[in-house]
Amino acid sequence: MKICVVGAGAIGGLMAVKLQAAGEDVSIIARGPHLAAIQKSGLKLIEEETETVAPLRATSNIADLEPQDVVILGLKAHQVSAIVEDLPRLYGPDTMVLTAQNGIPWWYFFKIGGRFEGQTLESVDPGGRIAAHLPVDRVIASVVYPAAEIIEPGVIKHIEGYRFSLAEIDNQETPRIKALSETLKRAGFKAPIVSDIRAEIWTKLWGNMSFNPISALTHSTLEGLCRYPLTRALVADIMREAQTVGEALGIRFRIPLEKRIAGGEAVGAHKTSMLQDVEAGRMLEADALLGSVIELARLVEVPTPHLDSVYALVKLLDHELQAAHARLKMAV
Repeated sequence: MKICVVGAGAIGGLMAVKLQAAGEDVSIIARGPHLAAIQKSGLKLIEEETETVAPLRATSNIADLEPQDVVILGLKAHQVSAIVEDLPRLYGPDTMVLTAQNGIPWWYFFKIGGRFEGQTLESVDPGGRIAAHLPVDRVIASVVYPAAEIIEPGVIKHIEGYRFSLAEIDNQETPRIKALSETLKRAGFKAPIVSDIRAEIWTKLWGNMSFNPISALTHSTLEGLCRYPLTRALVADIMREAQTVGEALGIRFRIPLEKRIAGGEAVGAHKTSMLQDVEAGRMLEADALLGSVIELARLVEVPTPHLDSVYALVKLLDHELQAAHARLKMAV
């Protein structure tokens, strides 16, 4: 397959290297020092004791590339609207667009039926810009479970996990979703086709919306915040509020809350993606992970006091960092 990864950061880069190593025709869209390093020396992936360098076709300009079979959106949720009008340059008649963002996706209420069918979410798609420019019929949903980080420009370190749950957004099992699943499996990923993608999204989000902001605010690792009694209790409070919201929308949570917290703790001394963004001075995913759930809570009239408070703190942190063009890292 011809595959373009738009936004070859930690997760997008992991996918790009492994897909190319499996024989796929992969190109990437990146920028800055990361792009320069990839163009000069290839993209290096470190997995335990193994290092793989992929000499990928890399550019910052979507217009440099031809139509693809698959476009993987490896960008943060808040970055998608800035490039969505350029994506049609990558489309052929049957091009799939794999969304690999954290949080509640912009397409959440499309092909779902019920009273909210077709409703856009301002928190993740202000003004409906993405919905207006990315045909929903092209979308393939995914829930991303691997943990990875860029340790220097052009170098990605895999931390743990290879699972990418896949689905059509109406949960139908189609020939194209089966083909994409097999492609990812050949590259070494676990790529199950799930029967209820929104429930899967909530299971992942349940942890991200609680672990990530607390990690960003306290500079703690997953292990640290889960083992400290006060923050573990706060995680549980946020998760209970989110569960009430999800259940009001018809979601069935398949694992107990404490088991989900234990799963985060088991990852170990890993910095969440939001903490990595704080340390790098990047914009935080506050709206995709927190604001979107608050917006959903207002739709179903569920109070979320703990979530509201943490959201306010993370938004202020993000505002201050962006205004000062600063990064914040704990000195050792």
